[in-house]
Amino acid sequence: MLLGAALGIAVQAVREIRTPHQVPAPWTLGVLVGVVLVKGLLSRRVGAIGAAIGSTAVRADAWHHLSDAVTSAAAFIGISVALWGSRHRGGTGWESADDWAALVASAVIAFNGVSLLRPALHDLMDRIPGSDIVMSIRHAAEGVPGVLAIEKLAVRKVGLGYRVTVHVQAEPKTPLDEAHLLGGRVKGAVQAAVPQVQSVLVHMEPYEAPP
Repeated sequence: MLLGAALGIAVQAVREIRTPHQVPAPWTLGVLVGVVLVKGLLSRRVGAIGAAIGSTAVRADAWHHLSDAVTSAAAFIGISVALWGSRHRGGTGWESADDWAALVASAVIAFNGVSLLRPALHDLMDRIPGSDIVMSIRHAAEGVPGVLAIEKLAVRKVGLGYRVTVHVQAEPKTPLDEAHLLGGRVKGAVQAAVPQVQSVLVHMEPYEAPP
């Protein structure tokens, strides 16, 4: 939707640049100042919440507020130039300054749309999280007494958390009940190290020394 809006704004801005029109009303500058201030504050607040809870959607909303502030600032500059030129530079030829600002704003909106699209696609395609999350999970599992090796580790993001599947290698002669308890300790260690982990599936395997 943002990419479509950027294209629509760009087309309309080019059309207005090529067509003579009236200078924007001066009172719009006051409105734009208010928008910049409100959207700037919202971006900071929402961004902090998104980072705290690890929500891609909330962080995307923070970027959206920031893009609104940037585009409003561009509109403020464009309208200011148009008003100044119309009053001090002959009154003609400056009316399209706000339309050029709208063209710049459309580029900012398009960039924001792409920035929001990429992390959403990563989540939908089950892309593996960053190395900081994966290595923290691996180290937590490897640090449990009785774990001799981690054969496989899969981590994917689901909503605000992560789901983990880990293949743990232990002493081949470990009794079934002890292997079950060891798997529980691995699960607890992983969730203690990375609280965002919602579930851990532990698959126990006999240890095989590397060749």
